[in-house]
Amino acid sequence: MTRRLLLSHLSLMLFVLLALEVPFGILYAHSELSRFSHAAQQGAMTLAEVCEDKMEHGLTADLPELARAYGQRTGSRVLVTGHAGTVLTDTAARPLVGRDLSAEPDISAALRDQPAVGTRSDPSTGGEVLFVTVPGGSNATVACVVRTVYALGALKAKVHATWLVLAAVGLGVLSAVSLIGFALARSITRPVQALERATAQLAEGRITDPPAADHGPPELRRLAASFTRTATRLQHLLQAQQAFASEASHQLKTPLTSLRLRLENFEPHLAPCAHDSLEEAVGELERLSRMVQGLLALARLENSAIRPEAVDLDAVVADRAAIWAAFADEQQVDIVVSGATAVRVWAVPGALEQIIDNLLSNALRVSPPGTAITLATATAPRAAGRIPLVAELHVIDQGPGMSEAERHRAFDRFWRAADADHDGTGLGLPMVRQLSRASGGEVTLETAPGGGLDAVVRLRHAESRPHQERPDTPADADSAGGPRRHTTNSSPVRCP
Repeated sequence: MTRRLLLSHLSLMLFVLLALEVPFGILYAHSELSRFSHAAQQGAMTLAEVCEDKMEHGLTADLPELARAYGQRTGSRVLVTGHAGTVLTDTAARPLVGRDLSAEPDISAALRDQPAVGTRSDPSTGGEVLFVTVPGGSNATVACVVRTVYALGALKAKVHATWLVLAAVGLGVLSAVSLIGFALARSITRPVQALERATAQLAEGRITDPPAADHGPPELRRLAASFTRTATRLQHLLQAQQAFASEASHQLKTPLTSLRLRLENFEPHLAPCAHDSLEEAVGELERLSRMVQGLLALARLENSAIRPEAVDLDAVVADRAAIWAAFADEQQVDIVVSGATAVRVWAVPGALEQIIDNLLSNALRVSPPGTAITLATATAPRAAGRIPLVAELHVIDQGPGMSEAERHRAFDRFWRAADADHDGTGLGLPMVRQLSRASGGEVTLETAPGGGLDAVVRLRHAESRPHQERPDTPADADSAGGPRRHTTNSSPVRCP
């Protein structure tokens, strides 16, 4: 941000300098050439009058000395012709005395009483020269023509020196502006960087370096103070929530366990006709216990901050499939593992195991006997708007499936389908989604090609950087660790 602010500041200043200095340099060069041309023209006209006077008095022999003196004084080459265009005197190293120059444009124009001023390239030196050709005559008859030629090397050197001075001044101004702009940019970006660090610390769970509220512009100072108050309040709320989750996990277990024991102790004293009601009450109590454990697990997931680690997806899939195989055999359901090998993904510790356990538990609840559940891994192609380098885990069952509306609501907490015929708590799929997001991925429910449901978990390949939007930790041991016949927190895929 500092670099961008400084570059924008310097770009604006450079534009201003160019807009001022370039026109000034061009105007200066033109004005110097115009002034030099005017002075040369005035001198040539004066010399032409003197030459005309000499010729009128028959002193033509004085013209060479007069031309030589003028040329030495002004640093120019002087050429004088008669009324017919014949050269009378020439101060050049190779004089053209006696040659007829009446055909040359400037001499021809001057013989018609029209002065000529311009620049041209000098073949002898290869440089540019200024020529001034004026007629000498006090009446309609032109007695002589005077041409003065000036080398423009000195004038160009002066103009170049001026350009160098302008460039040096511009660089000096840019240097000063750079220092001032850097100081101003740092005064703005330093508080912003402090806020960025504090925001990252807040995302990790605790602010150890709060932003200072006494540096930077007033607006950023107020923002830093407001952020610190908000972050402090938020930390207090999070600490209170974490304390509640920790205390509730211990305080609720004991009364629920005690209540279940009391209900079971009533069994010998109840009439046989009341045993069914007692079993239903114990079942509801078990469901309440699992729901409490699920809520506490989700609370710990949302309040923790463990970074993702590289995990061997295929190894975890094979391990969980082996653990669930015996439980699936009891329901006459096969577990089939297929797909890519040697796929490593980013996941928080223990999250991948819990995701597979919850999805397998859900799939087993809705899988009819004689069917199979497929655990397939694959590498998803890159797609616009999708996390790059994605590995996919598919948990496919052959159950009744879900409608589009049911798949849309399946990840809502406590939601269960209207035709649910099991004791799920409605927290399994929300926990899967939270674990997937904690690992930097996502989970979706799709219709399987042969009927049933395809739960797709997408996670980043370990070769890419881990996703750190929402780093979370896995739930406690009560919501993971393998199949349990009556104590799983997960909901079936059909009726979460």
